[in-house]
Amino acid sequence: MANISTYPIGTPAQGDLIPGTQKYTDANGKTENLTRNFTVAQVAAFANSTIAYTSYEARLNGGAGAKPTVNLLQNTTGLTLDWARTASGVYVATVTGGTIAADKFWAQVGAKGSEFPSIKWNSTTTLQINNILCNTAAAVDGITEAYVEIRIYS
Repeated sequence: MANISTYPIGTPAQGDLIPGTQKYTDANGKTENLTRNFTVAQVAAFANSTIAYTSYEARLNGGAGAKPTVNLLQNTTGLTLDWARTASGVYVATVTGGTIAADKFWAQVGAKGSEFPSIKWNSTTTLQINNILCNTAAAVDGITEAYVEIRIYS
């Protein structure tokens, strides 16, 4: 039998194979352990399907009066968020491809500099970021490097 501790360390790719045991129950109710190969991609997809939430992470930048540019970092939600500036310091995401229930929504936002943004659930299809400093006389309209994390729990 091979001594697996002597194998060199590798860097896995999605198509690489991992040997494992699959439980199989035949028509007579007898359970067997079957040795099978699983791809790294299959194992990763299974791991992602068993977590309690999907997530959306992005970095937003928007100048005065401008629609923010979005650098999407990760989106496992299956939803599309289209961000728009709707008023001074107010940015709204319109959700397409599904809905977000209020009791399944969690989010946080932080921005570079002296901005103090907050994020809230408006409806099953809209989310809103408010840049608090835009409500003061000294504030400049816009948002700089706002990092948004949204979780949707199952």
